[in-house]
Amino acid sequence: MEVTPPEQESAGPLTRGCQWLRTLPNKFCAKVMEISGMIEKLGLDDPRRITHSLKFGLALTLVSLFYYFKPLYDGFGASAMWAVLTVVVVFEFSVGATLGKGLNRMLATFVAGALGVGAHSLATLSGRKGEPILIATFVFIIAAMVTFMRFFPKVKARYDYGLLIFILTFCLVSVSGYRQDEVLKMAHERLSTIIVGSCCSVIVCICICPVWIGEDLHNSVAANMEKLGNFLEGFADEYFRVPEEPQSNDSKSFLQGYKTVLNSKSGEDTMANLARWEPGHGRFRFRHPWKNYLKIGNLTRECACKIEALNSYLNSEIQSPIEIRSKIQESCTKISTESSKALKELASAMKKMIRARSADLHIASSKTAAERLKDLLKTSLWEEAQLLQILPAASVASLLLEIVECTEKIAGSVYELANDASFKRMDTTVHHGVVVQPIPDIIDASQHTITITE
Repeated sequence: MEVTPPEQESAGPLTRGCQWLRTLPNKFCAKVMEISGMIEKLGLDDPRRITHSLKFGLALTLVSLFYYFKPLYDGFGASAMWAVLTVVVVFEFSVGATLGKGLNRMLATFVAGALGVGAHSLATLSGRKGEPILIATFVFIIAAMVTFMRFFPKVKARYDYGLLIFILTFCLVSVSGYRQDEVLKMAHERLSTIIVGSCCSVIVCICICPVWIGEDLHNSVAANMEKLGNFLEGFADEYFRVPEEPQSNDSKSFLQGYKTVLNSKSGEDTMANLARWEPGHGRFRFRHPWKNYLKIGNLTRECACKIEALNSYLNSEIQSPIEIRSKIQESCTKISTESSKALKELASAMKKMIRARSADLHIASSKTAAERLKDLLKTSLWEEAQLLQILPAASVASLLLEIVECTEKIAGSVYELANDASFKRMDTTVHHGVVVQPIPDIIDASQHTITITE
């Protein structure tokens, strides 16, 4: 039985309150330090967040001048507040997102305002009693049609925000016109202030430390390929390691990097949709083939799924004996290593935006090793072993064969992107003393000039 100390029994609410007040400064300081650490980490992870916050403050301050200065306020009146609200809802982290929202808002406001004025004009012709009925009918038809349009995937991906603003503006102009006489003036002021707010947001976002979402997509897809290469580079050593061998103290985080690739689809789709709004900039020309990145991303995730299955065999309780694994070790190691090098070469060429075919050598080597592995699996080396002992090793071999095919598909998609995006051509590629020269003007050619240097 637990005995309560006498001093605690005698401590009343007042004493406990005093103790809590004495510890309050320390708790407050600890909380402040914790929040400061979180803020510092957030800024260090991506310094562009700090810049974006400052840019947003600047854009909001500039557009607020329409409300502060009387000459500007007289031109727009109370509608100047729409410019401030537009900056709040339009200004986004990237240029593509800001430009997409700004254009959607301006175009939707213009079209909906014009239709709203037209609907009001038609409704007034029916007299005072028929006007509300016609306006309600127009609102019902327009709202129902536009809402149904939002269910189309492509429309929702690029114009969903604009359709919402279209419904809002049409209702405001057409319905408000029933109680106000100057409908055209109201629509004009709303459109003008929204154009001012949108243009202010776009100009600040583009002119001051712009964040190009297309460049982020480009780097993300290349980084995902590199993560897959990192896993394959270390897989063979981990899988064929003898249990008695001491484990390395090096971090095995590279074996887990592929997991972020599995969940990258939604992010890539969003970035590709926003990148289509961006103007040509730097190495990314106008109408850059962003859809090619989605194709590469899909193939990369397909490969990551097979790698996920491979990873399950590293820590599985059911393993093939080392004697069985040793029979396929050389071919599997060659496939894993060469596929890793091919993916890394593709990622490097993609990051540099160059037309390099150095990955073809590694793909050819992995395919040669894959043929040897297939021949080995067809031999009678497995007759003496039990089926349950063979299955794990055979599954690993089968997955590696599929990864070779995935790597080849990824390479084809990267070469297609390089061709469509007009990447800079590399005249020669030197790899371990082998000089590879692609045939001029045919980036997808399967023929190469190979020179062996001593």
